[in-house]
Amino acid sequence: MRLTVGPIGAAEHLAFVRAQRSVSFLQTPAWGRVKTEWRSESLGWYDGGRLVGAGLVLHRPVPRLERFTLAYLPEGPVIDWTGEIDAWLDPLASYLKAQGAFAIRLGPPVRTNIWSADQVKEGIADPGIKRLPEMSAQWADPVGARVTSRLTDAGWLPQSPEDGFGVGHPQFRYEIPLAGRTEDDVLRGMNQLWRRNIKKAAKEGVEVTVAADVKAFHDLYVHTAERDRFTPRPLPYFDTMFAALSAEDPERIRLYLARHRGDLVAATVLVRVGGHAWYSYGASSTEKREVRGSNACQWAMIRDSLAAGCDVYDLRGITPTLDADDPHVGLIQFKVGTGGRAVRYVGEWDLPLRPMVYRAFDLYMKRRGR
Repeated sequence: MRLTVGPIGAAEHLAFVRAQRSVSFLQTPAWGRVKTEWRSESLGWYDGGRLVGAGLVLHRPVPRLERFTLAYLPEGPVIDWTGEIDAWLDPLASYLKAQGAFAIRLGPPVRTNIWSADQVKEGIADPGIKRLPEMSAQWADPVGARVTSRLTDAGWLPQSPEDGFGVGHPQFRYEIPLAGRTEDDVLRGMNQLWRRNIKKAAKEGVEVTVAADVKAFHDLYVHTAERDRFTPRPLPYFDTMFAALSAEDPERIRLYLARHRGDLVAATVLVRVGGHAWYSYGASSTEKREVRGSNACQWAMIRDSLAAGCDVYDLRGITPTLDADDPHVGLIQFKVGTGGRAVRYVGEWDLPLRPMVYRAFDLYMKRRGR
């Protein structure tokens, strides 16, 4: 198979995405319009005259060397990862180097390992186990192992940090499988606390609506950031995100608002592409936490994902820690209550195309704390 790579239009890219069962929303043409600080382009892989793969590339210039860029394909590209990946990645490297890229960073949407909710709970309870990879996985994907091996052999450098969180997108995630399941099946898979909280929200009269009030969400999100001590994204980012994704597909992004007696107590953002749904952002009030608005929002999003025929509800990133003394363990404990499973992906990888520029960029990023 001899493939060629070249630029494609947004319409052709979107048509390819729509023909797939699952594509990350970070690989849709609209995502390039969200990331305004990067230059974006859509690329296609051709077998003869037939489009067989696609990817969104975000170009980040090097400080003081603006003619060179880091070419980033988050959670992509959308290619056949089960075959000979050199046939796909070699023409990509040739094209991007000719366009001035000093390195490529990509994150294959390929799983390597899965751990069940019961395994995760057992790991947290066992003082001898500190991290997910220390336990035998319930399932290991041979495709993931082969992709990891081929990337290493071809000179790609792994970028995913040991603790699971870095600048890029997380290697470890928590997902609820939905294919072939009913609402009752999913509820039965949850732990007693999650089921009780969902019931309590309903009993307390919490009402969840789907609305377009991005300002109301952002106000609550800023409040959450102050309480939980993280840096919030500005309102224009979310305005752009909702406008770009909605313009591409009216069902792509939805905002859920939970109110109790008129007070906004929780808000969440759901993104969906094909059979994959993502919980992308969440916010909650410090007051009235006892009415469980966040659980009500999650349950509404899960139910809507089931109704839309999704295969997966993705709770996004976790750290791989199972150490009960690690402050990050609370995140996986919250998500494991949904049932579901912990999933390890291949992670993000860099291919230096201009080694000297890549080393300078790497040094610059380390100095500024990435």
